[in-house]
Order: sequence, then C-alpha cells, then structure tokens
Amino acid sequence: MNRIAVLGSTGSIGTSCLEVIGSCPGQMSLSGITAHSNWKLLGQQSKAFCPKWAVLSDESLRNRVPRNAFSSRTELLFGPEGIERVAGDPDVDVVVSGIVGAAGLQGTWVALETGKRVAIANKETLVVAGSLVIELAGRTGATLLPVDSEHSAIFQAMHSGQSHEVRRVVLTSSGGPFRGWTRKQLDNVTPQMALAHPTWNMGPKITVDSATMMNKALEIIEAKWLFGLEVNQIDVVVHPQSIVHSFVEFVDGSIIAQLSPPDMKLPIQYALTYPARTESISPKMDWSQAMNLEFEPPDYEAFPALALGIEVSQRNGTCGAVLNAANEIAVERFLSGDLRFSDIPSACSATLKNHDFDPHPSLSDLLKLDGWAREETRRWRS
Repeated sequence: MNRIAVLGSTGSIGTSCLEVIGSCPGQMSLSGITAHSNWKLLGQQSKAFCPKWAVLSDESLRNRVPRNAFSSRTELLFGPEGIERVAGDPDVDVVVSGIVGAAGLQGTWVALETGKRVAIANKETLVVAGSLVIELAGRTGATLLPVDSEHSAIFQAMHSGQSHEVRRVVLTSSGGPFRGWTRKQLDNVTPQMALAHPTWNMGPKITVDSATMMNKALEIIEAKWLFGLEVNQIDVVVHPQSIVHSFVEFVDGSIIAQLSPPDMKLPIQYALTYPARTESISPKMDWSQAMNLEFEPPDYEAFPALALGIEVSQRNGTCGAVLNAANEIAVERFLSGDLRFSDIPSACSATLKNHDFDPHPSLSDLLKLDGWAREETRRWRS
C-alpha cells in the first residue's frame, strides 16, 4: 500500500491525483493533502479521504477556518513548515509535487532529502534548481518520476533502449489557442483569449504558459535534467490533437512514442504505480473512429519563449531561477491587465539579461535571485 501525500491537492493536478487514488483503494492511501488558501475544497477532500494531515500554507487562515470543515481524523496544519512536515514524514512513501511555481520547490526538496519517491508535476523545481535537485536525489537515493504528460511519455518510451542509444527526444505541444498566429496578432491577445485552451483543462498560470509556449521552454529545461540530455538532443514539435504526448528517436532511426487521449490521470497513475501498470480510469483510444494526427514545427519568431528555454538550458547556473521567477510575475501582470501578452517573453528576456550570472549557485543563492527577478520584472516597462 503506497502512502501518498499530494502537495497542491486543490489544483488541477491534485484533484486528478485524488481521483486516481480513490480508484485504487487496495493499492494507495492518501496520507496528506496541502493547499494555499482553498480551505473549502481541502476540507471536502479531508472528509472524503480522511488523511492524517491537511495543510493550508496561508498562515493568515489559522484562526479563520472552521475546524468542522475537516475530518476529525485529520490534523490541520498551517504555514510552509506544515508542508515540509508532511513531505518529510516517514509515514509517507510517495510525494506528489503539484504546487504550481517556485513555491513548490521547498516541499519537493524535503521529500528528496528524506529519500522518497517524488512524482513531480512541478516543472519549476527542476527549472530553478535542476543540478542541485538531481545531485540531492542521487545522494539520498530518492526517485524522481515525471507526471507531466510529455516527460512521462519520454520516460515510458526510453524503456525501449539504453540511454546511450538515444539520439534525441521530441516534446509535443498542442500549440495552444494561438497556433498559426503572427507576432503582430499576438499583441492584441486578452487574458480571456489566453485562458481558452483548446485541449487541456489547467489552472490560469499554466494555461497562459501554454499560450506563450513558455511551458514548452520550461519543459526543455526539465527534460535536460530529468533525462541527462544535451540541449541539442531536445526538440519541440506542434501536435494539435495532443494524442502523441512525446517521442524518443534512437540512433538506429527508430522512433518510440506514447499515445493516449489528453487526460492527466494516466501519467499520474503511472508515476504512482511504476514499474507496474494497472487498470486506469483514464479515457481510452477509440480505434473504431477515423482520426488524423498532425505535426508541424513551432514558430520561433511568434513564440520567442522557446528560444529562452534553449538559452537557459545551455547556460544553466542561475538562469533557470531567474527565467522562472520573471515568467511568474510577467504572467501575473498580464492577467491583471498590466502587460500585453507579447510582453511576457520580452520581460523575461530583459530580466535574464540583467541578472548577475553565477554558473555554480547554492540553493540560497537561487532563492535570493528568485526574489530579485520578481522585483525586476515588476518594474519592467516595454
């Protein structure tokens, strides 16, 4: 019985994860759940699963949340230290890292320090501190398993060969809602337009990242660290149907892909049950229906975020922390009407260029730069 803690249980990944856990009662149990401030949904989850802990990281809620909103069998904790307690507790076997943004780093770090299996949906952890995270996992014997559909697909496809036989991996992208648009057209994109994703149902930040293709830039960086690849071994292709979730090309020319309907429950379940495969509640392919699968190269001119992902993957050091922090603030400013959509990658690029690059930062260095990059991006004007 895997005892699982879900960090970020009220988000899109977290709620899908709880669906998976609920569908596998003989294989998994829910030990802990966390949210930032959505205490009503967290309370509902507590009553449905009766985990040992529920955590609200927003300290201001400590004396405002009714205790009867939660199961009497659940201990209610507050603040970031509550997340760390759950992530590091010996009664937890697997930690699902589903908190969006750099805020997810600390809980993931504690889970890795204690040698756990970490199902990582928080790509920012590896973007911000990839080399340190991989080194820590190697030192403690912790296991990192991808939950992102693209990286899960690569992980599954890589089982068809040896790591030295991989020529390249290709990350697929739906292209978001603005596939085929020009850079000039993107100047007029509104938040409402950017939040209308054609395929996936995600939170606002990730949805905007998909629209700018910054999500794919971050996934390039994540793939580098997860699979020990060089930047020239990672490509991106636009695939609007989101059926092929990514593929691996081997040195003999063979290409192995992972296909399934676009639904996050499948990669979540695979990360939780690996190396076993079990029956899933995810939708299945209907091969009785005709379908077309399209692929096209991305437009680097219209979506300059992709080039930032390549640049950061090449330079490493402090670049990932700065890019991630700048993007979080730029997206926040766009959603509040303070930046144009096309300004998001421009603001990120400017902040990246202005920072004091360090090729070998410590974790504390990265956290300081995270704060600096946020303030720098808040001040940026086009």
